[in-house]
This record gives sequence, C-alpha cells and structure tokens, in this order.
Amino acid sequence: MNQLIAHSTIMLMVCIGTLIIILAILILLHQNRNATKGYQLRQLERERSQLLLEEEVLRMHVAGAQSLEEIQEDKRIQAMIPPKYTGYAEEKNAVAMTKE
Repeated sequence: MNQLIAHSTIMLMVCIGTLIIILAILILLHQNRNATKGYQLRQLERERSQLLLEEEVLRMHVAGAQSLEEIQEDKRIQAMIPPKYTGYAEEKNAVAMTKE
C-alpha cells in the first residue's frame, strides 16, 4: 500500500510538473507573438510617419509647380501672342430662365 501511495504521489508530481512546463511554453509562445506584433506595429508607425513626411514634401513641390509665378515664367506661356480682337457674345435672357 505504501508503494502504491508513493508511486501515485510521484505520478501526480510528474503530471503537475508536465502541466507547468506546458503552460510555461504556451505563455512564452504567446508573449513572443505579442512582442513580434508590437515590433511590427512600431515599424509600421515609423513607415507611416515617413510616408506622411514624403507626402507633405510632394504637396509642397506640387504647390510650387502650380504657383502663378511658376506659370508666368514658363517659356510656353511667354511665347503666347495676346489676342488682337476680343468679342463677347451678349445674351438678353439668362440661359436657365423660363420663357412665358
């Protein structure tokens, strides 16, 4: 009987030890997955900040290219000939006006 109690006590300790080791490995894997996701999130945030900065620089370049001074200094615009005669069409009634 004493052997059976000793044997069952050893088996109980082995089972408990195995469960503790399995749980520790599962917790370690879970923490590793969370740390990896956190690292990826920080990296994506850095990339997002860099892309936002690049977008702002590109917007500044577009605004500079579309500015009135840039357009006026364009050689194609300066090569245009001003019109000699400009005629305007006169309309007595508004286009959207209903006729009665």
